Amino acid sequence: MEQHGNGASPQADDGWWSGHLHELWRVAETAPDVTGLADSLYGMLLRMPGVLAVVGTRWTGGLLHDLRSVTLAEPTPSFMKFEQDFGESGASGAPDGDPAVTVHEVSELDGAMPQVQVLTAAGARSVAECAVPLGQGGWASFMVGTADRDAVDATLRTRLKQVAEVAMVSDRRIMARRDAELLQVSDAFLAEASLQMDASLDVERTVRRVARTAVPAVAEGCVLHLLHAGGLTPVSSAHMDAGEQQWLGRVAAEDPWLTDVLHRVIDSGQGLVLRSEELEGGPFGPASSGAGRAVSALSVNPLKARGRALGTLTFLYHQAFAAEEASRFLANLADRAALAIDSSALYEQRRRHVVSLQRHLLPRELPRIAGLTLSSAYEVGDVSLDVGGDFYDAVPGAQGGVTLLIGDVCGRGAEAAALTGLARHTLRTLLEDGRTPEHALGRLNQALVREGTSRFVTALVAVLVPDGKGFRLCYWSAGHPAPLIRREDGTVEELPAHGDLLGVLEDIGYGSGATHVAPGDTLVMFTDGVTEARAADGTFFESRLRNAVAQTGAGEALGFAERLAEAVVEFRATGADDIAVLAARVEVIG
Repeated sequence: MEQHGNGASPQADDGWWSGHLHELWRVAETAPDVTGLADSLYGMLLRMPGVLAVVGTRWTGGLLHDLRSVTLAEPTPSFMKFEQDFGESGASGAPDGDPAVTVHEVSELDGAMPQVQVLTAAGARSVAECAVPLGQGGWASFMVGTADRDAVDATLRTRLKQVAEVAMVSDRRIMARRDAELLQVSDAFLAEASLQMDASLDVERTVRRVARTAVPAVAEGCVLHLLHAGGLTPVSSAHMDAGEQQWLGRVAAEDPWLTDVLHRVIDSGQGLVLRSEELEGGPFGPASSGAGRAVSALSVNPLKARGRALGTLTFLYHQAFAAEEASRFLANLADRAALAIDSSALYEQRRRHVVSLQRHLLPRELPRIAGLTLSSAYEVGDVSLDVGGDFYDAVPGAQGGVTLLIGDVCGRGAEAAALTGLARHTLRTLLEDGRTPEHALGRLNQALVREGTSRFVTALVAVLVPDGKGFRLCYWSAGHPAPLIRREDGTVEELPAHGDLLGVLEDIGYGSGATHVAPGDTLVMFTDGVTEARAADGTFFESRLRNAVAQTGAGEALGFAERLAEAVVEFRATGADDIAVLAARVEVIG
């Protein structure tokens, strides 16, 4: 990849910056790895001309929680936890209103503050700062240190603000998803488990689903034990890091410290939360080794039904504050079990409504286009959740061609459904009126920005026009996964596609390209539910996508999308994202 910023080019390329920025948006949405996202964003800022250091801090009022930094001298990200109260000196930087960039001289700042010490040590004399609010009453500050004030130009200010806003919206998305998924865990558990709580086999199946759904919705790890004649037996475990899955399974089955804690909970009938020094002597906490070091808190709650103890539900947290929220939720599970029969009826009704509403957000049928065979498929990730945000459509063109569009609204639920309808019908209406794809995407972006939602939309528009030897393909991408072309000889090509996400920034650009699609070739468009489907061993379908497209294309043209979607569903063991596929094969004449 071409290098930009310090030591490479006098100014970071807009296309490079834009491409990296919304790739990180995609990462934040699909797998909210806060550490990886921050490291990537800081690295991008460090490449900017004149930048010597990038420092980020997270606060609650004047209480500093942690500090992350990169410098030219130490480009490897550094992270430090503080939990230190700096009083008014710390709180003075809290955001007041919309995010804005301010510029200071380092010499004018309080030299006792850790972030100022990092900037000073890096040789920075001027600093640009942007503070943004975070969930649960917190806030974050992002500071870029430069050798002189002239380096803090308009481009640097704009990009610092973009990074801060990405972090802010990502934090909102993570918090909203945590709350929504916590509710989803409750719904799924009560609707399914309450009816079958007396039968250990049914409970076992239910708790496996809880473990699969709860991570990372509730916590980073989950272990479920059931009481059998021989005592507590681990029946399910899940960890957000597939590489730590076996470690957690061994701890659940063999660790005496954890076993003692679980028996204490069973004997008392009350849940508990352990933090910091309370974790000493066990496999978790900073005094332990390996994966256990990342665990900041542990919650254990008894599973009870109709006055009988069934087992325990244990969650591992990398952030201690999350343990309190989950503990309150889990403590209410037994009390709410009596409502499960009624909840089950509501769940089935909700499922029917979800399926019906999802059907109305998609075209009833695809148009017939001379020289093309169109096929589409939609697979709901998990009907117990809510309406998803994937959509697609096909608009016949005036020159005998067709415009294909596919997109994805982040998240699920009523708001996602409303934005899905807005996105699909806005694009279709404008394209039917003869507007260009750039214009249609721009109008949709304006509509989303006016809505003021924290959700964003990805979209891909492809125009196929017959040229006598097949079809001329031109496409425009707004942060959507790159489409593929399966050539007649079985080779598969990826079409580069970048572009800004819709609904985030007022001024956006699109990734675009063009190519020729010959008879026997197939254009394949899909949403990220395809690439991010995950097997039991942690493998993503993205690693097999090209082979799957090549093999799927060896069959009949009709039903290509359905066969590819079926392959994803068969592969997928985890992941609740919906799957949408739209394919167009150029017919072979003669």
